[in-house]
Amino acid sequence: MEKGDIIQLEYEGWIAGTNELFDTTNEDLARKEEVFDEEKKYGPIYTVVGAGRLIQGLDDELLKAEPSKEHEVEIPPEKAYGVRDPKSIETLNFNKMARLKIEPEVGKTVVIGNRQGWISAVFAGRVRVDFNHRLASKTLRYKYKVVAVPKAPEERVKAIIGMNYGRQEEFQLALEGGDSVTLTLPDVCKYDPNWTIAKLRVVSGLSEFAAMKTVVMREVCVKKEAAQESEDAPATEGHEHEDAALEHVDESVPKAPEEPSAE
Repeated sequence: MEKGDIIQLEYEGWIAGTNELFDTTNEDLARKEEVFDEEKKYGPIYTVVGAGRLIQGLDDELLKAEPSKEHEVEIPPEKAYGVRDPKSIETLNFNKMARLKIEPEVGKTVVIGNRQGWISAVFAGRVRVDFNHRLASKTLRYKYKVVAVPKAPEERVKAIIGMNYGRQEEFQLALEGGDSVTLTLPDVCKYDPNWTIAKLRVVSGLSEFAAMKTVVMREVCVKKEAAQESEDAPATEGHEHEDAALEHVDESVPKAPEEPSAE
């Protein structure tokens, strides 16, 4: 692999020296090890080698990876989630937790004072909140395989959409001149608040990793009443009836910057 390569990756993440699985792209394995997450979409993920999207140790290892070959590596805390800092562990009383409307529960993720942490212990009238990452000070063992390396422009565009939003197969795209792309958005983008944030990442990624200078996004709206009338109307021999449609084109996305800011 080379820095900047877009890849599709399968992996298992274990805490070294234990049989504890903390993350995987394999749904069957997640269920077997009892770490299945209903809100997570399982399957190979897209990422960019050397772009800092993964922990440093794994990102560095991908530069040595061969496609379709299984690899295994141990990553020390310094190149994973860091060393646990005792100063980032606080003990709070129940009264403060009540004011913050937080129900004390071991393992629960909380946000206090714009910092995210987790409740590591509950005592009589007190709660210990750890603002270190849950895997801080842990040596991690990864098993991984690069299952695909998209090379064609259309494949790279879809990979970048998948990486930053998902649903890449629902987008229609048209490439022009090798450095311009028009995306027709799926209906879900009209009401999904996640798309508002993801759109900026998609545009930045297309510029940085797919060499797109112009990105046009089309949002098409069909007048349902007219479409329904068309379906119900009897066929007339010798005449064609076109569905009435209202098309809205959103071309408000500006030309992608030459040097997009880092994520």
